[in-house]
Amino acid sequence: MTTTSQTRYAWEPALSVRQVLTLERVLAGEPEVVAGAAQLDRPVRWVHVAEAADVGVMLSGGEMVLTTGVLLAGDEAKQAEYVQSLHRAEAAAVVLGLGRAFPTPPEVMRRAAERCGLPMVVLHRPFPFAELTEEVQSRLVRRKFAAVSLSETVRTDLTALITAGAPLQRLLDEVARHSGCPVVVTNLAHRVLATAGERSAVDDVLRDWERIARQASARPDGGWISAELGGRGERWGRLLLCGYRGDAATGRLLADRAAEALVLHRMLGGGSAHSWEEESAQSLLTDLVSGVVPAGRLLPRARAAGLPVNRRTFVPLVVLGRAPDELDRVLRLLGLSGLVAELADGRAAVLLSLARDQDAEALTAHFAARLRAGSPAVVAASEPRTGWDDVPAGLREARHVADAVADSSAALDLPAVVRLKDVHLRGLIRLLRDDPQVQSFAERELDGLLCASEPELLNVLRTYLATGRNKSRTAQLHHVSRPALYRRLEAIQTRLGVDLDDFEQAASVHIALLAHDAQQG
Repeated sequence: MTTTSQTRYAWEPALSVRQVLTLERVLAGEPEVVAGAAQLDRPVRWVHVAEAADVGVMLSGGEMVLTTGVLLAGDEAKQAEYVQSLHRAEAAAVVLGLGRAFPTPPEVMRRAAERCGLPMVVLHRPFPFAELTEEVQSRLVRRKFAAVSLSETVRTDLTALITAGAPLQRLLDEVARHSGCPVVVTNLAHRVLATAGERSAVDDVLRDWERIARQASARPDGGWISAELGGRGERWGRLLLCGYRGDAATGRLLADRAAEALVLHRMLGGGSAHSWEEESAQSLLTDLVSGVVPAGRLLPRARAAGLPVNRRTFVPLVVLGRAPDELDRVLRLLGLSGLVAELADGRAAVLLSLARDQDAEALTAHFAARLRAGSPAVVAASEPRTGWDDVPAGLREARHVADAVADSSAALDLPAVVRLKDVHLRGLIRLLRDDPQVQSFAERELDGLLCASEPELLNVLRTYLATGRNKSRTAQLHHVSRPALYRRLEAIQTRLGVDLDDFEQAASVHIALLAHDAQQG
């Protein structure tokens, strides 16, 4: 079939020649494929009964033509021309009923069909063509109705989500639900921007993404259905249904409706290809930090997102005071490979991917210096990791360091790149805050204040310890007189059962308070 015909009928749900031959009514005629067996997956758009030798002029492509051959018997030239006429008209197949004109398959027609690649089927038993026509036509109509109904359902569902301000991921989840297969959105360089579908199936697709992406582009069949994303004369990406198992035409219709929705989502302010890349990085880094998904399972997603992962050194960072787009811009300016994602409370995660022969410390320091050139910024880092499985722990360590810096009044005195050793006790407490024994220790030490639910006394204690037990400074910060502060400190000591003038007891309470604050944070 030519490109023109494929375009004209691509949206119409069809049965293949092979599927028609498996219908119960057709099997009653004992069908036998005598030519063109390699072309049985051609779509049948309609069934047409025709005896005339010039039948091709009455066809528009995709028909399965039924004939008894009564007007062809005894004239081999007409037999050959009949087949060639069907081929020129791009018929799906020809079905010849044996008995009336030909007791056996005519060799001239069979050879001509084989040369043309036109499937030729003979029926060995008498068979009423009207039954076959009725059966196929009714099935085609039902399939077409089902496809149109699905199309409208998908359009309505996606439009409702867009109107409600749903994010890209919610739209893709809906497309995956309707298609029953993984859905992937890429830019023009095949870099994965977003995915949806059953997690294990998506992972299987991404595991060998480079090969799959090339294969899907070069040979869009076998359930790999794509639709272009773009508008106003500009293409900026693709949507791909990976391994769609339904009717190919219905899959194309579904992909087209999904693509229309994604373009509309972008036009209405739902994002751009660049912002979708940020969402993809954020999802990946969030999963890495959480540890809910094993790092090994996230490796295909990282590779498909364009992050170099083979024989690399990874430097996990958390940056305070900089937006993700600025971090991404600095990465590109320095020629560094990495992912950037926004975290909560003004923090952003950065995962640098460096070649093994690059100086990780020097490049990290250079990155931090470039960031701090404009205005103050804090770059918290863990030690470089050479194994992908160690990246989640590194990201969590960098986040703990950043949290400790945010809680510290001495943040401005820290180096350009802050590591765990630079935040001392506060950093250690951040790392251990989820330990049940540390939680129990904090509750036990502060029980007298926590049970009384007096946040004012807790705040006074926090300031008093943070200032090195400086009573004058504490009174000043809380805007109270020295006698009033003394009364509050006395109340704190009574409720906790400690002597804050004793260094060891004060240190114990201070550690418990740091642990309590870390757990609350």
